[in-house]
Amino acid sequence: MDVNLSLRRDRLLILAGSASKRPDPGTIPARDRYDGPLWRTLRADPNGVLAKVGFLSARFGFRAADTLIKDCDARLTRELADRMIVGGMITRWPRPPSPNRPDNSGMHPGAEIASLCLTREGRVPFRDVALVGGCLYVEVMRAFLSGFQRMGCVAPDARIVEISAPIGIMRQRMVAWLNDPQGGRRSC
Repeated sequence: MDVNLSLRRDRLLILAGSASKRPDPGTIPARDRYDGPLWRTLRADPNGVLAKVGFLSARFGFRAADTLIKDCDARLTRELADRMIVGGMITRWPRPPSPNRPDNSGMHPGAEIASLCLTREGRVPFRDVALVGGCLYVEVMRAFLSGFQRMGCVAPDARIVEISAPIGIMRQRMVAWLNDPQGGRRSC
């Protein structure tokens, strides 16, 4: 693969979590845990050369794809999506197991995304972002973009591509976006 390694620095791919997961015990990187078609397609770029990768999970919220996660089964419902959007940048995920427990577990949505835009030279905002998943996931991702921009992780004039379609089409469009900085389409 002949790739300009500098592409990765200013490109961000945010994928929806997957119902299909590898059943390995303990915790493993999300990139390896999720095993749906989009994640298998992503593993064609095992070194993350084409883009930095984050994900949105109904259980874990926004995280970097190398985050260690357990096998769990949580689905993004309309109610949960609305709670995530209303909670915004200040609500940690996963939520505490009980509303009576202190809200000191989990991560803020921007913390992991911010870690992805840090380089040796400092913060490099993403100028090209692809949001990939079902329409409900993409809706939540879109709702957080302005927060990521205020943090300086996504450039105010960044090109945003939304990819949400039947799975075969999503795979094709994601590959097009990954392999061509001008690839992909808005489709949600």
